Amino acid sequence: MDAAIIYIIILILFLIFAIVLSKGKGAFLIAGYNTLPKSEKAKYDEVALAKFMGKVMYGYCFSIMLWGLSELINQQWLFIVGLVLFIALTIFTIVYGNTGNRFKK
Repeated sequence: MDAAIIYIIILILFLIFAIVLSKGKGAFLIAGYNTLPKSEKAKYDEVALAKFMGKVMYGYCFSIMLWGLSELINQQWLFIVGLVLFIALTIFTIVYGNTGNRFKK
């Protein structure tokens, strides 16, 4: 039960972050982007990047929700599904975000 509560707290924090990013705000919180010099940041569409990362965060929220649910109902397969989703989403985000200059102005 304690683990489920921790998952729910993390889920709420990620959900707040996802909502902020989905509105096109908070790009300064995105790792990697926030360390770029201003001249490099000017080359990127900050709103599109933030909205994309917001969608990714919703996916992570769903994964975390599955982890918490697996703790509540004691079903290990839900945790595994959430973990596979989390890893697949991470790989997709890295590949999609770094190919095709999608977020360049």
